[in-house]
Amino acid sequence: MPHIAVIGAGITGVTTAYALIQRGYDVTVLERHRYAAMETSFANGGQLSVSNAEVWNKTATILQGLKWMMRRDAPLLVNPKPSWHKYSWMAEFIGQIRHYEANTVETVRLALAARQQMFAMAERENIDFNLEKRGILHFYRDRAGFEKALAVNALLRKGGLARDAVTPEEIRQIEPTLQGAYHGGFFTPSDSTGDIHKFTRGLAEACTRRGVQFRYDAAIEAIEPAGEGWRLRWGPAAQDDGARVAARETLEVDGVVICAGCASRDLAAAVGDRLNIYPVKGYSITVQLHTPESQEAAPQVSILDDATKIVTSRLGRDRFRVAGTAEFNGFNRDIRHDRIEPLVRWTREQFPRVATDRVVAWSGLRPMMPGMLPRVGPGRQRGIFYNTGHGHLGWTLSAATAQIAADAVEGGLPVEGRRLAA
Repeated sequence: MPHIAVIGAGITGVTTAYALIQRGYDVTVLERHRYAAMETSFANGGQLSVSNAEVWNKTATILQGLKWMMRRDAPLLVNPKPSWHKYSWMAEFIGQIRHYEANTVETVRLALAARQQMFAMAERENIDFNLEKRGILHFYRDRAGFEKALAVNALLRKGGLARDAVTPEEIRQIEPTLQGAYHGGFFTPSDSTGDIHKFTRGLAEACTRRGVQFRYDAAIEAIEPAGEGWRLRWGPAAQDDGARVAARETLEVDGVVICAGCASRDLAAAVGDRLNIYPVKGYSITVQLHTPESQEAAPQVSILDDATKIVTSRLGRDRFRVAGTAEFNGFNRDIRHDRIEPLVRWTREQFPRVATDRVVAWSGLRPMMPGMLPRVGPGRQRGIFYNTGHGHLGWTLSAATAQIAADAVEGGLPVEGRRLAA
């Protein structure tokens, strides 16, 4: 059977490995960290949100970004320091504005397909990841914001999503713990939330049981042609260059699927493909609900505040995740107080009875393509494939794109004796 290497053990890499092992491939996953799901799949907002499938390619996004450039606590922040990578990405982002509607509708369709795949995997493998099927509530403080969302709603419906407008009174009924004043909102009862880290680790364990090999502490140094396949070279990520050379390992495979998040750009360049992924940093806080009062005062329904670009998820009885912001600052992973403080402040304003004295802050780099759709499918050279560039929707889309990536592998490197689906 063909041997496939998957580079990256985040949510897209592990779901891809799972899809491939189910189809009869020999699969090895290489991950530079010591465990699966230690970067962007560690502590995101938790939403499995078809209702948040609108792409960002709008003139309004650019104008808002310019307006916010002087605010250190702005939801969207751009470091103006010159960078060819950053400004070339932004130029392509602007060029994708004409595809805003088509890309939004396609994202909705992908997200709907992913939902059923995700639930099926979790049930089949008995993965506990704090899944809550309570829906997602978007709220708006003024008429202008609500009417803009009404236009987006038409695109979501075109893609197949049912999302209904709700009044301020209905917002209170859906989530009684909210304390703000709102003009109206939208509620998507079919959306859900869960802990991406717990799911990815659980699925990685399921992959291991099914025969997938995981190589951790494996920093890829080269992807080289080897006969009709490929040779991967790697060394321990945590060691200095001399030790890494001494401990270098190699693996020869028939095909490679690159699922390496923001690192996918350099790996693609090494095999002759251009993949303009930019790292867009997001932040989250996990509020420890360590008192009965906090547990009662925190919301059960997932929230999306469109004005501040903040999302929430309830992760079991004793954790409350609050996430948001987008920061264009290269590969900087620093956790900045002025970016975390607005998340804490927002929590206190909306849910004043929730204690915020035990908060764990985190930052992660979202791998974003200029058109906001992921790159999924074959590369230029035989045996090279991609499933990467999901941006802020990796958790939402991964179960569907894993199947698309596996379809591409099956089309290029079929398992002998396995009949391809029509």
